[in-house]
Amino acid sequence: MIQILRATLVAICLALPAKAADLTVFAAASLGDAMAELAMAWEADTGHSVTLVLAGSSTLARQIDAGAPADIFVSANESWMDWLVEQGQVSAESRVDIASNRLVLVAHDPAAASTADITSQTDILGALGASGRLAIALPEAVPAGIYAKTALTDLGLWDGLSTRLAPTDNVRAALALVALGEAPLGVVYATDAMAELRVVTAGVFPQDSHPPILYPAAVTTYTPSPEAARAFAAWLPSDAAQEILARYGFLPVGMQE
Repeated sequence: MIQILRATLVAICLALPAKAADLTVFAAASLGDAMAELAMAWEADTGHSVTLVLAGSSTLARQIDAGAPADIFVSANESWMDWLVEQGQVSAESRVDIASNRLVLVAHDPAAASTADITSQTDILGALGASGRLAIALPEAVPAGIYAKTALTDLGLWDGLSTRLAPTDNVRAALALVALGEAPLGVVYATDAMAELRVVTAGVFPQDSHPPILYPAAVTTYTPSPEAARAFAAWLPSDAAQEILARYGFLPVGMQE
């Protein structure tokens, strides 16, 4: 009788559908809109739910290192992902670059619209006026701010602007300052400029003025759902996911022009 009961229980368990994995994705703030649609597409295809946590890559990386319940990390630069690999918090084998981006200057005034390359002769300081500040993500920690400082330094503009900054915790916060007119200019990603109708692109930073802007994704080493997390990370470079990213202005890896 006991053997029959056990066999019956096994048969019932095998007949039950597999429990959908609930994934928590920590992603750079600049990926917010695109990642929301990616999550919806993944949920529709797999039945696995996705919870997004969006913030600056530096903030998310530190939270992951402190044990925050993340299954996947998508960074806006390679340095923070490298650091988490060194800390043993993400799996190097699961790491994959999923997109690239461009760095642009944005303005609140529509009359400032331009797609010209920013050069050493671009008068950003003059465009700020007597008291205006340049909105920028934290230049010592947040990827967008690090790229911005590197580009402005390369062009010889940093020293004149370093005392006229309005630093923010992430790139979307810098974008918001310009959109609200609280800062006349800001440095953000091209995708951020596309996402906000209250700003215009006022110039494009040359690609050789800063390192390539890449978005690596990787699975945390402590995820309770490693198979589902690895599947999601591996899906991000797929044609279906890349089509979604392209709609939000993200470029394929190695295609920043």
